[in-house]
Amino acid sequence: MNYRLIVRQLGLLVLVLSAVLLCIWAWSGFAISFVDKSVFSLLWSTAICVFLGLVLFIFGSKSKNQQGTGSMGRREALLLVSTSWLVGAVVSALPFLIWARSSSDENHPFRSIVNCFFEAMSGLTTTGATILTDISTVPAPLLFWRSMIQWLGGLGIVVLFVAVLPSLGAGGKKLFRVEAPGPEPEGVRPHIRETARILWLIYLCLTIVEIIAYWLAGMTWFDASNHALTTLATGGFSTQNASIGAYNSRTIDIITIVFMVLAGANFGLYYAAVKGKLKIIWSDVEFRFYIFLLTAGSIVVVFSLLGSGQPLLSTTDVAQPLTVGDAVTSGIFEVVSQQTTTGYATSNFDTWPFAAKAVLLLLMFVGGCAGSTGGGIKVIRVWIAFKVMFSELERSFRPHVVRPLKVGKSAIDPELKLATITYVLGILILFAVGSGAIMLFESGNPECTITTAATASIATICTVGPGLAKVGAIENYSWFSDASKLMFCVLMAIGRLEVFAVLVLITPRFWRSA
Repeated sequence: MNYRLIVRQLGLLVLVLSAVLLCIWAWSGFAISFVDKSVFSLLWSTAICVFLGLVLFIFGSKSKNQQGTGSMGRREALLLVSTSWLVGAVVSALPFLIWARSSSDENHPFRSIVNCFFEAMSGLTTTGATILTDISTVPAPLLFWRSMIQWLGGLGIVVLFVAVLPSLGAGGKKLFRVEAPGPEPEGVRPHIRETARILWLIYLCLTIVEIIAYWLAGMTWFDASNHALTTLATGGFSTQNASIGAYNSRTIDIITIVFMVLAGANFGLYYAAVKGKLKIIWSDVEFRFYIFLLTAGSIVVVFSLLGSGQPLLSTTDVAQPLTVGDAVTSGIFEVVSQQTTTGYATSNFDTWPFAAKAVLLLLMFVGGCAGSTGGGIKVIRVWIAFKVMFSELERSFRPHVVRPLKVGKSAIDPELKLATITYVLGILILFAVGSGAIMLFESGNPECTITTAATASIATICTVGPGLAKVGAIENYSWFSDASKLMFCVLMAIGRLEVFAVLVLITPRFWRSA
């Protein structure tokens, strides 16, 4: 294992994050005041991160092996990706902690190291779970940093790493494949840095378009920027306690729905579209199944709401008479938000009928497409799992029939079938283990029911954010014990990095010499 190479690349990654911190500090200083405590915390964080980054870079700069300094194997890529998210979360937590420790509010949640780490990990993994009971207590510069880390985590800080740093060489492709979520990221080409740059350019352009759309719909530039950053990242952090529901605007709801759908689709399709291959979008089986799930889920939820006749309870805790328009908008919004794992809310869906909540929970597990910023199992894996299940069903009464399984025109090889079933099983096992661990950690807390523990486990491992009961649309994670919060951090990291990229680190054979 080439540990010095890993340390060197971690140093470069910390320096990249330091550059982002410095830019936000400069903007905040001119916009507010350079002597403001929150702005000062950004400067201190930048200084600490630059020092840490330089120390790591210098220590690892002696990295050498037979293939040269930039060589990276599969094991190094796995370890670097996993440690990148850990180090990235520590760096991201610094501004929150430094500001809170210098603040006069001794009861602020950010005075806790665990809370700061939880918020940072939730941001980088685009989970959107928060420990903040009142978002208005956090100053604007830190809210923007909070949104920015979700945006960076959306397409992946490691993909950003590959895009801007040429020193990785051939190891860049290994990193990209480990980081990019899904069985096989569409659009990956031999010139991996060029691919990563194009994907980030598409990501940036969509973000700018959404900022302008939000501003035209009535948001301030600050709110528009924050929400665009977290929508494209399918993260869900908001500048408002009531999330998107605080604006009470159908136009803003529709804009959010459109961009959540775009963010939940495979960015490789946009890469192909840029290359002039527009037909590939609708011919993609996963994309069609993705749209089908969103449509079918929306229909079930909308009719469930209309059938119940109950008034809609908004995230501002205001009951509104049920109308067809509100039922359609709210139903579609929550279905798209939950399946794309964005986690925004306009209604308190915890009060919805059982059928509607059941659909939302199922879609949490499914998640977005492979190669999207969304979490979950991924649409393509669910499609393959169904294909395998129906194939085995046919084999039970027609054992001599040999029928190749296909996704579109491509045959599914046995290795991919096994990997898919194993992954789905792994998610279910981790969900059960996470639920049990939370119940154990919160055994003395009457507020932690099995519904709360189970949906919190789903919401973190699938990087959704809100669940049901005490972690619902209008709730937060502040009341959990530190042990539970750290458990959630582990689940968020595992879910964001596709389970096995993290779990492989606990196997003894991984650390043995090849």
